[in-house]
Amino acid sequence: MNNHTKLIAVLSGLLILPNLQAEYTVENAFPNLSFTDPVGIYSANDSSDRLFVLEQPGTIKVFNNNASVENDQIFLNITSIVDQDPGYTEEGLLGLAFHPNYNENGYFYVNYTDYGPKRNVIARYTVSSSNPEQADSESSLILLEVNQPYTNHNGGQMGFGPDGYLYISFGDGGSAGDPQGNGQNLQTLLGSIIRIDVDHFSNELNYSIPDDNPFISIPNARDEIYAYGLRNMWRFNWDSVTGLLWGADVGQYNWEEIDIIFPGLNYGWNTMEGNHCYPAGTSCSSEGFEPPIFEYALYVNGVCSVTGGYVYRGNEILSLYGKYIYGDWCTGDIWAFSYSDDGIHTNEHLILSNINIASFGLDQHNELLICANSNIYKLTSDEESGIMGDLNQDGLVNVQDIIISINIILGEQPSNYEQWSGDFNQDGVIDILDIVLLINLILS
Repeated sequence: MNNHTKLIAVLSGLLILPNLQAEYTVENAFPNLSFTDPVGIYSANDSSDRLFVLEQPGTIKVFNNNASVENDQIFLNITSIVDQDPGYTEEGLLGLAFHPNYNENGYFYVNYTDYGPKRNVIARYTVSSSNPEQADSESSLILLEVNQPYTNHNGGQMGFGPDGYLYISFGDGGSAGDPQGNGQNLQTLLGSIIRIDVDHFSNELNYSIPDDNPFISIPNARDEIYAYGLRNMWRFNWDSVTGLLWGADVGQYNWEEIDIIFPGLNYGWNTMEGNHCYPAGTSCSSEGFEPPIFEYALYVNGVCSVTGGYVYRGNEILSLYGKYIYGDWCTGDIWAFSYSDDGIHTNEHLILSNINIASFGLDQHNELLICANSNIYKLTSDEESGIMGDLNQDGLVNVQDIIISINIILGEQPSNYEQWSGDFNQDGVIDILDIVLLINLILS
C-alpha cells in the first residue's frame, strides 16, 4: 500500500453499522419547481439557506431551500454569450463557484463555453449591490480562456479548496482517445486540474499562481497545473473533514474511475484508462502514474458515464457518513464508496434511481442533492438522523461532547449512538485521534 492509500485509509470515513439496513429512495426535493438542463446545484455558504441551480443553456436560478417553495428567480442570465450545440452536448454553462468571502465581496465564478474560437471561459461576476437575488450581469471579469479543439470533454468543475485557491478542471480537448496527446502534455491546461489565486493579480493576468503549485519550477510546464493525465473530470469535490480532493474521471470505452487528487501527480490518460493500458490490448508501463482508487466497467447493465459526488458529512443519513457518494449518468445508479481501516475498500450499491444524474450538490447543511432531468432530487433513507460529534444528542457539538469522548476513552461503555457519532475515523474505537477531529469540527 503506497503512502497515498495509507492516508486515505486513515482519513476517509467508513461507518461500520452492521445492524443498520437502510432503504434508500430518491425523491423530488422541490416538486413545484422545474429547470432546463440543470447541471449543478450549490449553496453560497452565506447563511441564507438559498440554493443556486446552474442551467446548461446559460442561466443561474436561486430559491429558498424549502420543499414547498413555489418560485425561483433568475440570478444570472448569460445565454447570449454561452454557446451550446443543440441536443445532447457537453458545452454550455458548466461550473459555478462562490468566493469564500462571498458575504463581503459578492464575487462568484462561472465556467462556460463560447465560440470564435471554441473555448472555455472562466469569468468572475459580482452580486447586485441592491438585490441579493440578482447578479450584476455587466460585472464580468474574464480570468482565463482555454481553447478547445472539439466540442466535448470541456470539464467544467470549479471550486475553492480549503487553501482558499480556485481549482478548475479541463478535459483533454475532446474527440476520442485524446488524439492531440493533451493528457500527458504539461504545456497545455487541457487534461488537467489547475489551481489559481483569484485574490491577487500578477504578470498581466487577472489571477496569480500560488507559490507552491507543483510545476511552477518545471521548464515548459504551465504553472497553473495542479494535477494532470485526466480525460474529463466532470466533477470533483473536497471532503469537508479530511480535506481530501475526490474526483470522478469519465472513461473512454472500458473503465470509469474514482480518484483522490494529489498535487503534481499524473493520473495516466491517455497511456492508461483506469488501471489498464490504452488502447485495450496494448502493453504499457504504469510507472509514474497514480492509479485510481476504484474503477468500474463501462456498458455493464447500462452504465456509461460516472458522475462524481461528495463524501457525505450530513446528519440525515447516518449510514452514509464519511462515504463517497457518486452515480452514473445513464442508469441513475448511486453508490457509496469507502476504504476500511485496513485499506480494503467497499463499494455499496444504494439504489437504481433511473434518473440521468448530471451532478450532485450540497445544501448549506451538507445534505446531498442531485441534478437530473428537469428536477432537483434528494437521496433519503428510512433510518434515524443524527449529528456527527453530538455524543449527548443535545443538537450542539461542543466541549460537553469532548468530555463524553474522554470518559469513553477512560473506560465508559459507549451507547450505539455515541459510538457512531464519536468515532470520526470509523476504525471501531473512540480514541485521541477522534478527539482531535472533534476539536477540529468545533473550531470549523
